[in-house]
Formats: sequence, structure tokens, C-alpha cells
Amino acid sequence: MKTAKTEIVIIGSGMVGMSVAYQLLERDISKKIIIIEKEKDAGFHSSGRNSGVLHAGLYYKPDSLKAKVSVRGSKRLKAWVEERKLSINKCGKIIVPTNEKLDIQLEKLFERGKKNGAKVEFLDEKQLFEMMPDAYSPSGRALWSPNTCVVNPKEVVNCIKNDLKAKGVRFFNNANIISIKPDEKKIIFSNLENLTFGYLFNCAGLQADRIANYFNIGKDYLLLPFKGLYWKLKKDCPIRIERNLYPVPDLSVPFLGVHFTPNTMPIPEITIGPTATPAWGRENYRLIEGLEPLMSLQNSSILFKQYFLNKGGFRKYVHEQSLQSFQPFFFNAAKKLVPSLKSEYIEISDKVGIRAQLFNKIEEKLVDDFICLNTESSSHVLNAISPAFTASFELADLILNQSPLILNKQSDQEI
Repeated sequence: MKTAKTEIVIIGSGMVGMSVAYQLLERDISKKIIIIEKEKDAGFHSSGRNSGVLHAGLYYKPDSLKAKVSVRGSKRLKAWVEERKLSINKCGKIIVPTNEKLDIQLEKLFERGKKNGAKVEFLDEKQLFEMMPDAYSPSGRALWSPNTCVVNPKEVVNCIKNDLKAKGVRFFNNANIISIKPDEKKIIFSNLENLTFGYLFNCAGLQADRIANYFNIGKDYLLLPFKGLYWKLKKDCPIRIERNLYPVPDLSVPFLGVHFTPNTMPIPEITIGPTATPAWGRENYRLIEGLEPLMSLQNSSILFKQYFLNKGGFRKYVHEQSLQSFQPFFFNAAKKLVPSLKSEYIEISDKVGIRAQLFNKIEEKLVDDFICLNTESSSHVLNAISPAFTASFELADLILNQSPLILNKQSDQEI
């Protein structure tokens, strides 16, 4: 039986996992790092399938972990992208209410943005028309976030992967974990090879709760996968969307609603989406592939319980989002932002993502912030939802700073 050894093992080669590796190197904490990935390449799931929007920090409750890392994280990743001359669209973002009653939410978003350190401005009807003639606000007002930009997520993921390889980080791809023995600090793979480690970071995204359970933690939580479907404007569409266009979100749920995004190269296009519908499978990107019947039954029970109990507006939300999986309802949601939109202007995109949304089984609600649980020899990132991609470098530093790996070293130095 072959056994490998390393100081640090990271499970998951998404943006968070690779950012942890990157910061371990940058801070000279360790140079002996192995990243385990069950797929053949990095960023196969959430990191490579997200919209690529680098959020500026408007949405998040002040003092939340999201708020603490989003603004600085966005600036750091933006600078990193520019240094490497990767694709970036510095287009900003406009947020509009889809009905007059939601106009008051603009005030809340404005205050949150200011408290979080984000640059945000109000637009009147004339300014909105000048910046985006096809956009519509029932109240005549909108918010403008000039520092929001768009990158190519796959390009970013591949670049950081290549940087890490050049610095000596090893990647174990197509790695199927069948067991982890925390007391022995050992991972066992399906080919019966072993990997022993000094410290483990669980950044497994869609599988993070399962990895955490090997360490007997995180059992109060369950991952609920939500599928994000996209449409796009056809190339001959006369509508020009040159900036991100978002609706005022429902702040009671951790999703941002259907929006327009002007993507970057290699294929510039305007995507519309995503939906956030129950996926009934952690990797169910298609209708049948990747279904997990037992997990789906468990998730169905939780989702329907929430639906009928109507906790936190969940019933209304699931009802609306489920309808948006169908083109007419999706189209109507998009048309509220751009009234001149016609059904013949849009077509389905091949872009599909799944959001690893954590559910608290004890409190019976979706978790709205990042969660990282630690043991003496491991850290488990259980809810790396948006803006995790945006804040990846800053989030990685937060994960490291709160880990026993760093805290114990600091204690030793003080002694």
C-alpha cells in the first residue's frame, strides 16, 4: 500500500481551496502542500461555473463575515487579475427596484454598502437612462456600484492553478476518497493509496459537509444544492447591456435574483440569470445525470417542510424560483428590468451552475454567511457561497487566521 506524506492537504481545487494554498505560500506558512481533487481538473464545479462578477460589497449585513471580506477581497482579486493581464470588464453595476414598494430597499442597500466600505451612489431617472437606456425603474431611482466588475472565472481558476504548480504545490486529480481517519491524520483513496498530513483544509464545496462528518463535526448542517440556469441575449439582439443590471434582492434569502451580466472574453455575451431552484442532486447539472435518490429524498423533505411552514418567506421564494425554471416565467422576471426585451431576443445558455447552500437543521433555516468549523488538525469551510469567489484571497486569510494551524503557532511564539 503506497503512502504519501505532506504538511498541508487541501480538499477541493476550487477558488477557495486554491486561494488557501496561495496564501499559505505568500505568508511562508508552508511549502509542502497537496491539493486533492476528485475531478480531472480544477474549478470543475462552482468556481468555474459562476457568473464571474466581482461584487463590491453592497448586499451584506455589516459586521457579517461576508461584509468583512468582500470589499478588500474584491480589490485584491481585481488587482491580481490586472497584474496578470487577464480578461476583465470594469462595467460597474446598476440595481433597480422591480416595483415601487421595493424602492425603500435601495436605502438599505445604500447604507449597507457605505458601512461595508463600498462605493455606491444613487441615480435618478435621467442618470439611469444615460447609463443604460433599456433599463427601467418603476420609482425612477437606482443604485450605481462603479467598482463592480466581471472576470472570466475559468481563466482565473486556470491561472491560479498554474501559479501554484509553478511554486511547487502538487495536485492529486481524479482522487476518490473512501475514508478519512482524523486520529491518524490519514486519507484513504479508492485505489487503496494513503495520504498522511499535518493539517487539513476542507474546501470541498458541494461535498464539504460530507468531509466534515468524517471529523465528527458539522452534523447540525446539511448541504442543499440549488441549480443556476442561464439564458443569454442572441448576437443579433438590438438591446445593448453594457453594465451589470440587477434587481433589488429579497434580503431575507441569500440569492440575488435574475440579472443581466456582460461577460468577458473569450466569448463576449450577455447572460441572464441565474435561477436558484432546488437541484435534487449535488452535481445534477442536467435533468437526470448526477441524481442522488437518498439525498434528494432528504432534501425534498426539508424543502417541502420549509415550503409549507413558510419560514422566512421560503414558501414564496421557492414557488417563484421554481416557476423561473420555465422560460415564460424567467422571461417575465428579466423583462421587469428591461421592458423592451422580447422572447425572440433570448436563447438558452449552456452555462449551468450549482450553489452549495448550507441549511441549519436545528434552526431550520438557510445559512446566510460563511461558516468555517475547526478541529485541532483541520478547518472545514462549509458555506462558501457568494461572494466567496470575489473575496477568495481575503477569505483565505480569514480561514487561516482563525485556524488552529496559525493560532497554535502564535501561542508558541508568545511563550
